[in-house]
Amino acid sequence: MTSEQPQSSQRTHRHHRQPRYWRDKFREAFRGVKRGVRGHSSFAVHFFFAILALMLAIVLECELWEWCVVIGCIGLVLTAELFNSAVETLFRGLEAEARDRVYGCLDIAAGAVLVAALTAAAIGGLIFGRKILLLLHLLPA
Repeated sequence: MTSEQPQSSQRTHRHHRQPRYWRDKFREAFRGVKRGVRGHSSFAVHFFFAILALMLAIVLECELWEWCVVIGCIGLVLTAELFNSAVETLFRGLEAEARDRVYGCLDIAAGAVLVAALTAAAIGGLIFGRKILLLLHLLPA
């Protein structure tokens, strides 16, 4: 048997697997979010800026499309941070020898969060900056 073909016991196990109900899938997903947020101090910073962005959107009376972009940016950053948390969790479960080989993965995952956060900050700066300049009559309507 070649290494590419699954062994018969693996094949049998896959076909007799019980289907998962949607409620179970959602329960597992929410548990994953809870595990991802817990114990990762970066989420406190992201939540602070998410609330700040939402408050600015309310105060500056953003239009529907601006709300969509702001909420999309918040989702982008939180999703990137969840992936980063997943990589960190996997990394902590490795033996020391394996950690040395995959240490760069942590930097890459953290870099993804940084790119997402900088992108969100730039978009927020454009949306909120324009609104503030209009409010101060420093930009023609």
